[in-house]
Amino acid sequence: MQLYEIIEAIEEIAPLAAAADWDASGLQVAARRQTAACLAVCLDPTPASVLAALKRGAHMVLSHHPLLLKAVLPNRVDDYHEVLRLLFQADVPLYAAHTSLDVNAQGPAGWLADALRLRNRSVLEPTRGPEGAPAPLGFGLVGDLPEPMTVEQVAGLIARHAPLASATASGPEPRFVTRVGYCTGSGSSLLGAAADAGAQLFITGDVKYHTALAAEICLLDVGHHSLEEEMMQRMSLLLQQRLRGVEVFFVPSASPFRAVAFS
Repeated sequence: MQLYEIIEAIEEIAPLAAAADWDASGLQVAARRQTAACLAVCLDPTPASVLAALKRGAHMVLSHHPLLLKAVLPNRVDDYHEVLRLLFQADVPLYAAHTSLDVNAQGPAGWLADALRLRNRSVLEPTRGPEGAPAPLGFGLVGDLPEPMTVEQVAGLIARHAPLASATASGPEPRFVTRVGYCTGSGSSLLGAAADAGAQLFITGDVKYHTALAAEICLLDVGHHSLEEEMMQRMSLLLQQRLRGVEVFFVPSASPFRAVAFS
């Protein structure tokens, strides 16, 4: 399949025009090749993930996070240099669907809302999308649970799909939760919007100390990796359905954070 056809399929799900102004979604590393029969999907374009993709025969790599948010010269032998070396040597392009994917709740970014069976969904922070977009685009979602649940029950539903070993909670814990907000990745800036929208629980990652200290509703920090790893796995499955004739596979990764054992 032509590379531009694969990119068009990606951008139908992750509209580039709707990405945040500060973001670097889109083609990260160009290649001379024009076609691809094998697409690898991953969360982060690390040397380990790119190498694993190439070993499985990938002709193109799709990541969620960009290689860099701001281009710099490869003047140091570091992970950035190594990823460039691997891709250039194999003549494999890298494309990142970052905030362009985050803003489309009808796509893989909405997986948690589906898992929790949220109803009456709305976007927490609307963003401008391409003309003719089928649904409102924006960051974060809020919706009603099908029945009242405890925070522990909600966490249990999430744990069926994403690891919660390092999850932490802060803020007042309600006896029951009926309305939930969430944002994949680092979305604690939307905590106030979730509270204003009536949520009693907000789920995200990368919560800072002072945000947790001042939280007016229950705040569940599941880590940056947890929800987005599942999102990209679902992106892989969706592209498997849409890209006929192209092998699409997911390259799994682990959170860079780990528990410390002590005695």
